[in-house]
Amino acid sequence: MLRFPFRLPAAAVLLLAAACNQGKPAADTPTNTPAATAAAPDSTATSTATAPPLPKPYATKSATKRSKVIGWPAGKTPVVPTGFTVAEYAGGLNSPRWAYVTPNGDVLVAEANTIPTSFKKKVTAKLDLDPSKSLKETSANRITLLRDTNKDGKPDVRETFLSGLNQPLGMLVLGNYFYVANTDGVLRYAYKPGQTKITGPGEKILTLPGKGYNNHWTRNLVANADGTKIYVSVGSSSNVGENGMEYEQRRANILEINPDGSDEKVYAAGLRNPVGMDWNPTTKALWAAVNERDELGDDLVPDYLTSVQPGAFYGWPYSYFGQNEDPRRKGERPDLVKKALVPEVPLSPHSASLGLAFYDGKAFPAKYQKGAFVGQHGSWNRSEFTGYKVVFVPFKDGKPAGSSEDFVSGFVANTGSKEVYGRPVGVTEMPDGSLLVLDDAGNKVWRVSAQSGQAASATPKRSSVPQLASTVR
Repeated sequence: MLRFPFRLPAAAVLLLAAACNQGKPAADTPTNTPAATAAAPDSTATSTATAPPLPKPYATKSATKRSKVIGWPAGKTPVVPTGFTVAEYAGGLNSPRWAYVTPNGDVLVAEANTIPTSFKKKVTAKLDLDPSKSLKETSANRITLLRDTNKDGKPDVRETFLSGLNQPLGMLVLGNYFYVANTDGVLRYAYKPGQTKITGPGEKILTLPGKGYNNHWTRNLVANADGTKIYVSVGSSSNVGENGMEYEQRRANILEINPDGSDEKVYAAGLRNPVGMDWNPTTKALWAAVNERDELGDDLVPDYLTSVQPGAFYGWPYSYFGQNEDPRRKGERPDLVKKALVPEVPLSPHSASLGLAFYDGKAFPAKYQKGAFVGQHGSWNRSEFTGYKVVFVPFKDGKPAGSSEDFVSGFVANTGSKEVYGRPVGVTEMPDGSLLVLDDAGNKVWRVSAQSGQAASATPKRSSVPQLASTVR
């Protein structure tokens, strides 16, 4: 039964009552496609990581604790380590979730949010009953251009670069084209460096299954070094395949395509929601931040950061963190469970680890160079909040060299009242070595920079949520 801490109008009660009688929301329509639900795992793909000790499934009850977004008071900012400064880079946006820096230094910001599909969620959005601000009646569906012409760390040009999209996220400039990943496909447009607006027609080069479980509508894009391949992340349409695996075609995968959309392959599979992707600057391998499954208890399943091997299988939905079989899929695919790889870096369970950026600059102290920043949107399926921050994972010689540390925090206002100022998502390195943090719930973009003369002493705080240990050989 739905309960609200306030009296609803009679019309709203009737609408919600009708919604509750609608039954289970319909899943995405299954698609017939040559791409398999899961890639045929490559027997040569191996992991050198050791799975951390994990609690048993249902060691604690599955809990719900949703945040209430209250916005940022005037003068209030997130918190960064000593030796760093954080300031608002841009405000007044509408769910800014992802950023991309063009070759000429412009910052493109994708503004989009979850759109309700079930009747019940449509009523919730219509009446603005979602305190987390994740669910809205409409989505901005645009890309905004920000340009800092005088290099003072604050944009002085702001233009609508592209509009009329369908829940965009990933962006890419490759050759003479600008690419954008909508929830239901990849489009490309003719592009010239420095242009502030795209008005010409786009070409849909790849159709994708749209929408998805909670926020799994997001699709990200990265290209390889020589620009011959594009990698497309597609999250699952469900928590753990509960609607049937026929609805998971080409999902929970990273796909590989040519720049014209041809020759689609499943590059890696079993990745429940691999939104953040970036290239390890030392090894040049593809890495991903993966948002893992819900409803197994407070401390299952850890989100993770991992290298992504071609042809590899990472467990979803049959197992997690290697060969730990999910009790809800027990005995269904022992062949795939046997081949599931262990990810390198466990992150806090339910933290919604979505953003990823390897730091390839020199402006931050040496300990941060070649390491990874992960944007954690924050939990809902845990009795106490986790995430709601950006964490840093140190690397040495291209390999993880320690557990995650808090880097940008202070998004939680009051855990008792469930209030948060905002929710970080994407993280992007700027040409000057500063770091942008996209705050979709706070409708802001934050810029983190090292203070002149003090950067060498910068010291982050260890994560306030206990981290699971991981051994990497």
